[in-house]
Amino acid sequence: MAVLGVGGFLFRATDPEGLKAWYATHLGVGAGCVGDPALAPDPHCWQAGAGPLMFAPLARDTDMLPADKGFMLNFRVSDLAALRARLGAAGIAVETRDEWDALGVGRFARLHDPEGNPIELWEPPAEA
Repeated sequence: MAVLGVGGFLFRATDPEGLKAWYATHLGVGAGCVGDPALAPDPHCWQAGAGPLMFAPLARDTDMLPADKGFMLNFRVSDLAALRARLGAAGIAVETRDEWDALGVGRFARLHDPEGNPIELWEPPAEA
């Protein structure tokens, strides 16, 4: 297969530097990659852990996304409860719904970044 994985997700922002800092501070995204130890870390790079990645074009009328947004970021997390507590302590609203967790594929929570972009946090079920 020609495609090996996702190499990045680039999108427009009103305040790119502020948004980079928010993602790094609250979600650990953009902590930096170093290809050569002599070079400074690239602030745009993040070493994601191996695991499943969903690629799912959705119907235009889906209720999974806010009507004014064309995408939603979904991040795999290892301890959703702890992350929810940290985000809440930082004043970030996090939504959960019992029906999301009832899907049988893990636990979910949703929030928005400072520019209103939707983010879904997904804790896959523990391996048997």
